Amino acid sequence: MLTHNPVEENSLREYSPLVLAYIGDAVFELAVRTNIAESGPRRIRDIHHDAVALVNADSQADIIRQLSAELSDTELDIVRRGRNTRSHPPKNADVQSYRMSTGFEALLGYLYLKGDDERLSYLLRRALQEI
Repeated sequence: MLTHNPVEENSLREYSPLVLAYIGDAVFELAVRTNIAESGPRRIRDIHHDAVALVNADSQADIIRQLSAELSDTELDIVRRGRNTRSHPPKNADVQSYRMSTGFEALLGYLYLKGDDERLSYLLRRALQEI
């Protein structure tokens, strides 16, 4: 995973859920692309199509629903904050799925910024098993 200076827990709780989701989206996209690329040499167009099929609101909403029983109270709170934040879903996304996926991305962004690489790696592995 990329390295950075971890953000202190107290400071991190003040971050907007949308900022956390913005970072989490990039973290998940990188994990998915890496996982696909590690499966062997393929054309970039095929890799891209597979990644797009996996990195979308419906897929991410399904993942967070599957993982929710494994989350701590703090993690569930981050997901809830992300899910309940005001945002404008794209026209092609179901509002409920979009909100759940924002919660999932917020959790990934939170763990990444916190520097909790072990927990982040575990949840990413589990997420990739679910898709």
